[in-house]
Parts: sequence; structure tokens; C-alpha cells
Amino acid sequence: MAAPESKPRPAPIPTTKPFWDGLNEDKVRLQHCGDCGTWVYYPRRRCPSCLSAALDWREVSGRGHIYSWTVGRQATHPAFADDVPQFLAVVELEEGVRMTTTIVDAEEGDLEVGRAVEPVFEHGTDGMTLLQFRPS
Repeated sequence: MAAPESKPRPAPIPTTKPFWDGLNEDKVRLQHCGDCGTWVYYPRRRCPSCLSAALDWREVSGRGHIYSWTVGRQATHPAFADDVPQFLAVVELEEGVRMTTTIVDAEEGDLEVGRAVEPVFEHGTDGMTLLQFRPS
């Protein structure tokens, strides 16, 4: 498997920095709208439900379930060639937000819609941590 740093990495911007900082601390943080109560992911400057700027960051468990999944048998980028097959999924967290992610520590037979998952933090030597999930 290629080192995480040799793969394309996210570039945090001020709006997303609290999310990435949380992952570096093994914490999942989501934005929450103080006006309408909506949980927000992906990070943004305004609530997608009511357009309020009253967003704050809250730590959540990161637990959820597989909403959808597939097996990537061809690399999505040359840097991921050693990771094939890759279990690509949409995970719905307990708060209702959905995240595109990779399922790790699993076999194909372990995966099914509705399967409970928990967060896994992939720390890179470049200071960037990625969020993945595994069956729980």
C-alpha cells in the first residue's frame, strides 16, 4: 500500500480547518446550526437549510451505518493502485449527515447497507488525518 502522503491529500481552508483539526485529535466534529438545529456536512459558511451563519462546531461520536457501498476494482487515481480492491461507501452518521468514505478493516462479505460503522483515523506524517470507517 502506498504511503498516505504519496496520495492526493485535502487542502484545508478556513471554513474546513476545524473539521481537519478535529480529525488530527481523533475527533469527528460537525457544524451545527444554532438557528434551525440542522447538522451540516460538508463544512460551509451558511446553513444549507435556513441560510443562517450561526454555525458552530460540535464533537460527535462518528458512529453511523453504511447507506450505500461499492467495490472499486480499478484505481480511482494511479496513487491508489495498491489499494484495490477499495471499499467505497456513503456512511450516514447518527446525526443524519452522509459522508463519502472508505471502509477499512473489512472483507467484502462484511459489508451491507445498514451495517453499523465506527470512525478510523488515518494519520499521515504530513500532519493530515483522513476519516475512514470500519464495521463495528
